[in-house]
Amino acid sequence: MKKVLVIDDNPTIVELIKYAVNLQGSYEVIVAYDGVQGLEQVYAHHPDCVIIDVKMPRMDGYQLVRCLRGDARTADTPMIILSAMTREEDQLTGLLSGVDEYLTKPFKPSALNAAIERVLRLTPADRQRRMDELMRSQSEQQQQQQR
Repeated sequence: MKKVLVIDDNPTIVELIKYAVNLQGSYEVIVAYDGVQGLEQVYAHHPDCVIIDVKMPRMDGYQLVRCLRGDARTADTPMIILSAMTREEDQLTGLLSGVDEYLTKPFKPSALNAAIERVLRLTPADRQRRMDELMRSQSEQQQQQQR
């Protein structure tokens, strides 16, 4: 059975995410309530996918993603940000931090489960290609703004 780690400081949201993930029926759900605890849970349980909130105490979601992507042991772990931060800049920051998908709250269980399935299919090469495309696009936008 695949493991999904949910990291969010709001217990009600954690329960909603657990409910949504359990609708799929094929995942063991592990929880953490802040970024530091989430990092500890990643190393203790080696989840197949991590769902991360952005605004959390002790370590925010962006920091957590960068930390996990920077460690060879967890660099290829599928990650989804699920956040109430809906601005385009927030989503771009999340994607540039290395997350595979950025979903916003409120969310539909079907959309969350579809995102989990998508990120579980990604290969390290897919992840690198997407990051290269994001960085190239970001660089082109900055160059256009400077003109």
